[in-house]
Amino acid sequence: MFKHILIATDGSDLATKAVATGLNLAKSLGASVTFVTVTEPRTNLVPDPAQVSSPADEYETSLTTTAMAILTSASAEASKHGIPCDAVHVRNDFPAEGILKEAESKRCDVIVMASHGRRGIARLVLGGEALRVLTNSAVPVLICR
Repeated sequence: MFKHILIATDGSDLATKAVATGLNLAKSLGASVTFVTVTEPRTNLVPDPAQVSSPADEYETSLTTTAMAILTSASAEASKHGIPCDAVHVRNDFPAEGILKEAESKRCDVIVMASHGRRGIARLVLGGEALRVLTNSAVPVLICR
């Protein structure tokens, strides 16, 4: 069935549940896994205090350090279960687009990710990365909540 699973994670508690679900699926199917975390492009429209107080190089280093910690943790979980995995940090892209591009480039059969399940105006204002992945994916998407 599925031979290569893309698991998207941002390191949140909810995403950690998606990692566990994706790993259980991979183990039951004998599939390999690619973990992906995406860091968005820097914007100056609404500056983050961390961006204002530190130079661009320090900001990028901070993003990379955080992404690597997320991916290292996920990869360690895969290793505990004997699941072969790869880990990718997609820089300067929007989450849905980065996830979809990575799934295509790695030829993944399914995408596993979390959704916060926001509704109404919150979904409109905050966006819906899971919804964007779900509606634009060429492969099945498993949404964990």
